[in-house]
Amino acid sequence: MNNSPINSSATASTSRSKEFAAGASATIPLLIGAAPFGIIFGTLSEPNGLSAVAAILMSVIVFAGASQFIALSLLAAGASVPIIIATTFIVNFRHILYSANLVSNVKHLPHHWRAIMAFGLTDETFAIVNNRYHQQTNLDLAHWYYLGSFLAMYSNWIFCTYIGLTLGNIFPQMQNWGLDFAMSVTFLGMVIPYLKSRPIIVAVLVSAVLAVVSYDFPHKLGLLLASFSGIAIGLSLMLLEECKHKNTKEILE
Repeated sequence: MNNSPINSSATASTSRSKEFAAGASATIPLLIGAAPFGIIFGTLSEPNGLSAVAAILMSVIVFAGASQFIALSLLAAGASVPIIIATTFIVNFRHILYSANLVSNVKHLPHHWRAIMAFGLTDETFAIVNNRYHQQTNLDLAHWYYLGSFLAMYSNWIFCTYIGLTLGNIFPQMQNWGLDFAMSVTFLGMVIPYLKSRPIIVAVLVSAVLAVVSYDFPHKLGLLLASFSGIAIGLSLMLLEECKHKNTKEILE
């Protein structure tokens, strides 16, 4: 049997490529839903006072769909920089929850890998990668899967921003076509596969109801309220079920 360093290196390289391709491939359905969102951002940028170059740079550097829309609207309203930063921070606070969920799977990686993964963390990539970490074995190269998903989303977002800028000049009213509906469908597709237990179902229902009730809250604070409330109730129910299961087991024993 030939276990030379060259063969081992080639095998590792192939495995990394497979993981990368699998991550990108798994993300393709979500790219379709995110594309209209990026295009709409591009079409809205120049009418709201953001130059084409600045819009592209925002997508390259910020890479956060909802925050970019909010920053754009605040910029158009003449809001100060601290207000824009604080508001987008609140909107993106959910990423801290995503990170907390993934930290046990990535804490062994070098700092440069974790920095890349932190920058590339989006709702879509989290949904795809979280599934990879929880439902499959052999996670040694799963960060390459993450990289594939991230770069697929990243390149798609930048490209769609450019498309939006181009089409916005041709069709000035394109932002009124209702393309943003695709993003809602995408998020539903991300959530539904996880509705397998009562705590998760209740958490989703509570979050959905509160999100609707608090829709008019300023700076999208209703989303934060809905998120934390859903998490708190879902976690409480999960701990309660575990406690009941433990007590039942002790009685039977």
